[in-house]
Amino acid sequence: MFKSNFAEFLKDCTNEFTPVLDKTFAKKDFVHIDLSETNKDIREMPIPSAIAVKTFIDGYVASKKAKVAYGGYNEKRTLYQRSVIFKGETSPSSRNIHIGLDFWCDAGTAVLAALEGTVHSFKENEGFGNYGPTIILEHIVGDRTFYTLYGHLSKDSIKKLSFGQIVEAGDKIGTLGSHKVNGDYAPHLHFQVIKDIQGYTGDYPGVASADKLDFYLDNCPDPNLLLKID
Repeated sequence: MFKSNFAEFLKDCTNEFTPVLDKTFAKKDFVHIDLSETNKDIREMPIPSAIAVKTFIDGYVASKKAKVAYGGYNEKRTLYQRSVIFKGETSPSSRNIHIGLDFWCDAGTAVLAALEGTVHSFKENEGFGNYGPTIILEHIVGDRTFYTLYGHLSKDSIKKLSFGQIVEAGDKIGTLGSHKVNGDYAPHLHFQVIKDIQGYTGDYPGVASADKLDFYLDNCPDPNLLLKID
């Protein structure tokens, strides 16, 4: 049945925990992490470099006896202040609110398709603070067409892809990139669900400004509705 509420529709697309990383990770291996501006440890980093953030995250994950840290949806962050790509002409138009879900673990970790679909587009989004290699999949479920974005991948992830390529749920579509290729971030997957791709190919905003937040939260609902990590 067609549902007008995309978030409710998304929730019904899966029945249980749906991994987007290496299949050896179980649900219990994931721990939520707060990287918002309210986190004193992050806020007080003089320069939040990729290495400094990775050290902090690795320590947090170890302290929780976990393997992967995740979080960040609708999270206001100071991390983006170091890159000009997030700057607006005025303060309200500066982008600092994350609208995807991040999964922090080692470079080289396998990235999996959340659902069956086809390769919509892929691109190497170069530049400091950008996505680096990125894949977007298109999914058709019932009467709905929507998209999932996988950002901060390795360069090899997009070398052998083709537009329209069919993927099954759980297929390995790439690996996580190092800070040298992923926009200079601690290694992680940026995973985002997109209702209307708005003509983008291989890219879509993953960080919003406060003045456009309502639109982006509606167009990009919480990926955990689909993945069911908690």
